[in-house]
Amino acid sequence: MAEITAAAVKALRERTGLPMMECKNALQEAGGDPEAAIEVLRKAGKKSMEKRSGRETSSGRIAIDARPENGVGAIIELLCESAPVAVNEEFVRLAHAMAEQLATGPGAGSPDELLDQPSPISPGATIRQGYDDLNNRIREVFKLNRIARIDGTCGGYVHHNGSVGVLLCYEGGTPELAKDICMHVAAMRPAAVSTADLDPAMLAKEREIQMEIARGEGKPEKILEKMVEGRMRNFYAERCLTEQPFVKDDQKTVGQIAAAAGMKLIRFVHWELGKE
Repeated sequence: MAEITAAAVKALRERTGLPMMECKNALQEAGGDPEAAIEVLRKAGKKSMEKRSGRETSSGRIAIDARPENGVGAIIELLCESAPVAVNEEFVRLAHAMAEQLATGPGAGSPDELLDQPSPISPGATIRQGYDDLNNRIREVFKLNRIARIDGTCGGYVHHNGSVGVLLCYEGGTPELAKDICMHVAAMRPAAVSTADLDPAMLAKEREIQMEIARGEGKPEKILEKMVEGRMRNFYAERCLTEQPFVKDDQKTVGQIAAAAGMKLIRFVHWELGKE
């Protein structure tokens, strides 16, 4: 058996961040070869992850890569078990790397597909390798839960703790206004961009409900339609981005603010951590 020196163990410890004894055992198993020892550690880490796979991942963070000049935007949700890990510098860096690759790479149809793509922060390695290595050091369950990419000019906003993220696709206007509208979406939680995006069957049902309520209140038939239209405007304002009073100027709707800036709002993705 090859002699395992303290220097070799220390060097492997510095490369992997794993405990000294685990590094020593891996070197012994690998016959002193540090590259082979890293593979030994990775395999051991995967086995450990499998044992922990049923644990709850209630923390994590959302990350966005939305640079208007690139004409594409991406959003990802990376989960973990605890709040301290969610703000860990390396965990945050990993989440941003995932969003960057999704935006600047060929795209991905699933989280697994993205994990197997090159890492933008570790030349020569895949995202999965960095994901597994960090997971092996931190010893918590990680889960790349959701990914989405929009091909088109995008703006984005992520809450300071990574718990809420909004990706907005738009034309015209300015990146600054796009970010403000993203912040509005995060605060007001619209379900759609405009009334045209709502389900017609749902609208017909709501109109019918409002008509019955108005009749039940004993209102004259000749004013029912106007009353219902007024109530439907409130219904739209609860659900449609363009109909909502803008959070930074509630005297105007988001639609009016966007139109004045020559901006067309196309679609948005709004995620809250752990809520599908």
